[in-house]
Amino acid sequence: MTEFLAIAMGGAVGALLRWGIMLGMTNVLRESFPFGTLLVNVIGSLLIGVAFVCLVERIQTAGIVASPAFKSAVMIGVLGAFTTFSTFSLQTLEMLIDGRWMAGSLYVISSVVLCLLATALGIGLARLLP
Repeated sequence: MTEFLAIAMGGAVGALLRWGIMLGMTNVLRESFPFGTLLVNVIGSLLIGVAFVCLVERIQTAGIVASPAFKSAVMIGVLGAFTTFSTFSLQTLEMLIDGRWMAGSLYVISSVVLCLLATALGIGLARLLP
């Protein structure tokens, strides 16, 4: 039950963070392209790389037992609710249906490449930390 509540609370935090960033990006850029979703997914990918190293690799290496509830709250709750693959999928499909093939293709390619690079960067940066 503790892990369930931790994920739920983390999910609320992640969803609110995503909403705030996407709202801010829409206000600044007027949403001609889903930059908010792209930004959220890249940041989330970076952070999940950092979280993996800090909460899984480092803790196991140090012989410390991290609370499963805490790991789940961060990785499933906060980061799972913060990133938004379903929104990405819908936005891509809308662009393709509207005949915006170039924008849709660019969005798919940039999302996949940037998120993979951000995850790798997050892992690399976290491994450099003492």
